[in-house]
Amino acid sequence: MIGRWVRGLLLHRTGRLAATAAGIALAVALVAALGSFLTASKSTMTNRAVRSVAVDWQAEIQPGADTRAVLAAIRADPGVRAMETVGMVRSTGLQTTTAGSTQSTGPGIVLGIPDGYRRAFPGTVRPLTGTGAGVLLAQQTAANLHAAPGDTVTVRLPGTAPLSVPVAGVVDLPQADSLFQKVGAPPQSQPSAPPDNVVIVPQDLFTRLTGPMAATDPTAVTTQIHIARDAPLPADPAAAYTAVTAAARNLEARTSGGVVVGDNLGATLDAARQDALYAQVLFLFLGVPGSVLAALLTAAVAGAGADRRRQEQALLRTRGLSPRRVAVLASAEAAVVGITGGLLGIGIAALADVAAFGTASFGVSTVSAFILGVAVAGGAILLPALRDLRATTIAQARREVRRERCPRWMRYGLDFVLLALSLLVFKAAGANQYALVLAPEGVPSISVSYWAFLGPALLWLGGALLLWRLIYLGLAHGRPVLSRLARPLTGTLATTTAASMSRRRRPLAHAAVLLSLALAFAVSTSVFNATYRQQAEVDARLTNGADVTVTEPPGTSTGPGAASALHVAGVRHVEPLVHRFAYVGSDLQDLYGVRPATITSATSLQDAYFAGGTARALMHRLAARPDALLVSEETVKDFRLAPGDTVNLRLRDSRTQALRTVAFHYEGIVKEFPTAPKDSFLVANAAYLARATGSDAVGSFLIDTGGTNQHGIADALRHKLGTSATVTDITQTRSAVGSSLTSVDLAGLSRIELGFAVLLAAASGGIILALGLVERRRTFAITTVLGATRRQLRGLVLAEAAALTTAGFAGGTAVGWALSHMLIKVLTGVFDPPPASAAVPWGYLAVTAMATVAALTAAALNAARRSARPPVEELREL
Repeated sequence: MIGRWVRGLLLHRTGRLAATAAGIALAVALVAALGSFLTASKSTMTNRAVRSVAVDWQAEIQPGADTRAVLAAIRADPGVRAMETVGMVRSTGLQTTTAGSTQSTGPGIVLGIPDGYRRAFPGTVRPLTGTGAGVLLAQQTAANLHAAPGDTVTVRLPGTAPLSVPVAGVVDLPQADSLFQKVGAPPQSQPSAPPDNVVIVPQDLFTRLTGPMAATDPTAVTTQIHIARDAPLPADPAAAYTAVTAAARNLEARTSGGVVVGDNLGATLDAARQDALYAQVLFLFLGVPGSVLAALLTAAVAGAGADRRRQEQALLRTRGLSPRRVAVLASAEAAVVGITGGLLGIGIAALADVAAFGTASFGVSTVSAFILGVAVAGGAILLPALRDLRATTIAQARREVRRERCPRWMRYGLDFVLLALSLLVFKAAGANQYALVLAPEGVPSISVSYWAFLGPALLWLGGALLLWRLIYLGLAHGRPVLSRLARPLTGTLATTTAASMSRRRRPLAHAAVLLSLALAFAVSTSVFNATYRQQAEVDARLTNGADVTVTEPPGTSTGPGAASALHVAGVRHVEPLVHRFAYVGSDLQDLYGVRPATITSATSLQDAYFAGGTARALMHRLAARPDALLVSEETVKDFRLAPGDTVNLRLRDSRTQALRTVAFHYEGIVKEFPTAPKDSFLVANAAYLARATGSDAVGSFLIDTGGTNQHGIADALRHKLGTSATVTDITQTRSAVGSSLTSVDLAGLSRIELGFAVLLAAASGGIILALGLVERRRTFAITTVLGATRRQLRGLVLAEAAALTTAGFAGGTAVGWALSHMLIKVLTGVFDPPPASAAVPWGYLAVTAMATVAALTAAALNAARRSARPPVEELREL
C-alpha cells in the first residue's frame, strides 16, 4: 500500500512534491557548500601559515648544556627535516671607508651561518646584489655604511681587536623580527624592531672572530639550532598549533632544559587559529540564516498543501485506515521528499564548490547537511500530520472553512519584546567593547563570544514577527484600501478580491514574511560581503601606504625633489611622506610629516581614521596652523590632552645631531594612517617639521597609479632604483598582510552566499505564490461559475501578487538594512580598520530584485492562464 500511495503522490501531486524537495535541496546545498568553505578555509590557513615561516624552530642552547646531547636529541626527533647551527654575537660597531669618507654605525649583530644554511632555509636570506657567499650586509646596514660589494667593513667586538673583512654582497632579511627574537621571552618583552646593523659571516670566520670572547665569557656568544620540520599537521590551525607547541615542549623536556625553543611556527599558527575562528563566525553569521530560511521555505511549501493533505488523511481514516497507518504513509512521503531533496542538494553543493573553490569536497559537513534535509522533511510533512491525527477529528479535518484566530504571540507582543531585547543586547555588547573571538596568547584553547550572536538573531526573529503582525492586521482591517487599490485590475470584483485577501490573511502573511526574510538575507549578506571587500582593500592600502610605495633607508637625506625621478610610465602622482622619531615625554613614537593639501592625491584618508573631526577638516587644520599635531588616543589619555594644548616633542636636529624641543599644538586624534604602525604615532605638517629640524628628508614616497598595473610599475621602479630604496606594491601587500580581514578569503563564500540568496528570494516569492494559487483552483472555478470574467480573474491573481510583492520588498528592505548595520557592528573584529560606512552593491541588489519580480510575475501569469480553464473541468479534477 505504501508503494501505491507514493506512486499516486508522484503522479498527482508532482508539483507540490518537487517544490518541497527543491526547498530541502536548497537547505542541504547551502549547508554542505558552506561547510566545504569552512574546511577549505581552515586548511588553507594552516598551509599558508606553514609556508610563511622560514625557520620553524630556533632552539637556543642554554649555558652549561651539553651541545652534543642537544644535537643528538634534535636529530632523533622524527619531525625534524633539517637543522643548522647558527651563532650570534653583539658587535660594538661597524665602520667602512668609501670615496675618502668614513661611515660608522652603532651596535649591531654578527650572525654566523654554515654553508648549507640558505639551502635548508631558503626564505631567510634574500640576495639583493653581489654574491650570496662570504661576508654579507643587511640592506639597512649597507645603506648606513654607504657600502657595496667589494668594500671593506671593520667589525668591532667587545674584548677583541677590530677585524676588517671584504663585503661579498647585500641581502634582505624578510623575517628579521623572528630571526633576532629574544628566545623564551614573552611577547611584551620582545624587541620592538630588529637590529638596524647586521653582518652575516661564514661559520669558520665567525668562530675565529668570537674565539677569544667565548674563551673568557661563554655567555657572550649565543648558539642556536635552526630547525625545519616536516611532521604532518592537522588541517585545523587550532589543532596544528596544539601539536606544534606540544612538540616544542617535548623537545625542551627531552633535553632536560638544555634548549629553549623559539617556536616561530607555533606563533604563526597561533594567529591563524584566530583567523580560522573568524571563518567559523562568518559561517554561522552568514550561513545559518540562509539555511534556516531554506528550511522555512520548505515548511511553507509543504504548508501550502496542508489543507488538501489534511482532507486526504481524513478520507483515508473515513475509509477505515488506522491513524498508525496514516502516519506511516505520511512518513513515506517525508522520506521520499527528504532523500530526494538531500541527494539533489549534495549534487548542487558539489557544483557550487567547483564553481567557488575549484574542487568538490565531501566530509562531515555533507553528511550533516543530508541529515538536516531529512529532518526538515520530517518537520514540514510528518510532524503536522501527527499533530492533526492527535488533535483533529475527521469532521474537523474535512471542514473547508475554518475560523481564523489571532496567534497567541501577537496578543502577548512577543515581536516587540524580541526587538527590545535585540536592541538592549546590541547596546550592551557595544558599550562593553567585547571581543568576538577570544584567543589568549599562548593558550591552546580559543573561543567565540556567542553573546554577539544574540542581537542579530533576536532582530531577525523580532523583525519577522513584526512584519507578520503588520501584514496580518493590514489585510484584516484594510479591506476598503485593498478594494480601491485592486479596482483598476479587477473592476467590479474589487470588493470580492479584498475580501478574499482578507480571509486568506494568514497564508498571505506567511508568504510575505518569507519573501521579506529572503530579501533581507540577500541585502544583509551582499552588504556585508561588499563592505568586507572594501575594507580588505583599505587594509592593504593602509599597510602599503598607496598603490606603490618607495621607502628610503633610514639615515638618508633624500628630499621631496626626488619625486620627479619616480614618474615612470603609469604614475599619476608622487607624494613625499616624512618619517621621523620623536620623544613624547619618555615615550619614543613614530612621527609622520604630511603635505595636507596633496596627501589625498596619492592615498585615501577615511573619516574613521580620525577622531575630533573629519579627515578633510583635520588636514585643513594642519594646513591652516603649521604647528598643529594629531596624536593617538593612548597619548591623549596618558597626558590628559585637550584641544589646543601645547605638546613639546624632542626631535633630532639634523644640523647639530642633538635632540631639541619643538612646540606643537594638539588638534585631533589619529587612529590609523598609511604606513603607520598599529600603536601610538604622531602626524604633523611636513613643512613645519622641516623648518624645526633643518631637514626635509623624506621617509617614503606614496605613488598613485590610478589603481592599475601596480605590480608592473613597482617592477619598473625596482629596476630603476636598485638597492637604494625598497619598493612595495599593494598587490603583494594584499597577500602578505596578516590581519583577520585578509586571512579569510571571502571570494568563494561570496559566490555561494550571493547565488543562494538570489535563488531563495526568487523561490520564496514565486514558488509560494504559485502553490498558493494552485491550491485555490476550486475558488477560481466557483468564481467563474458565478459570473467572473477572464479579465477579472487575471486581475484578482495579479492583485494578490502585487500585494505580496509590495509587502515583501518593503519588509525585506527594512529588515535587511537593520541587519546589515548590526552585522557590521557586531563583526567589528573582522574589519581592520572598522568601515566608515557600509558598501552597498547596487548592481547585485538590482539583479536580486529583478529575479524575484520575474519569479512572482511568472507564477501569477501562469495561475491567471490556468484560471481561464472551463470551471467544469477544474471541479471534476478537484
